[in-house]
Amino acid sequence: MVPGEELAERFRDGDEKALRAAYERHGSAVLVLGVRLLGNRADAEDVTQATFVAAWMGRETFDPERGSLLGWLLGIARRKAVDRLRSAARDERITDTVRSQPVPATAADSPERVVDRLVIADELNRLPSEQRRTLELAFFDDLTHPQIAAVTGLPLGTVKSHIRRGMANLRRRWEVDGAASGPRSAGPSLAR
Repeated sequence: MVPGEELAERFRDGDEKALRAAYERHGSAVLVLGVRLLGNRADAEDVTQATFVAAWMGRETFDPERGSLLGWLLGIARRKAVDRLRSAARDERITDTVRSQPVPATAADSPERVVDRLVIADELNRLPSEQRRTLELAFFDDLTHPQIAAVTGLPLGTVKSHIRRGMANLRRRWEVDGAASGPRSAGPSLAR
């Protein structure tokens, strides 16, 4: 067997030494692709790490008859880089939207705001614990995604996914409860 084929076979079989060898052999190529696609070494390093984690977790899907281990890794890296670019564009759109909003006047808490806070607290408690924890760290402790990853020990992509899913769950619940449509009324409307 050719050394590259042997490495690919050992990698697919779950040999952890093969993972290290694959990283040593192909990590720089994955990093170079990440830098080319992202234009940022720090993001490219994150993509490189995410690529090898994803490859290791999905190693049984690697088929040496369809291509080389390097080609497979570069395909994963390309998808991870595109995901990263989409996420950055989405974050930029959200930031622009938030910046364009008028600064709310500070006023005493109205009964509606108190009720809204209680509803949000209740909805947070309904989320899965990891989603709730990442949202609390992001919004109440004002931590960045990398800081949350460091505090929780979760991969950066997982932190971002938990926050995105948690926000989507809160938004759905908020809309289902009718809270997003404006001030709450004391009861059902009499007008039909």
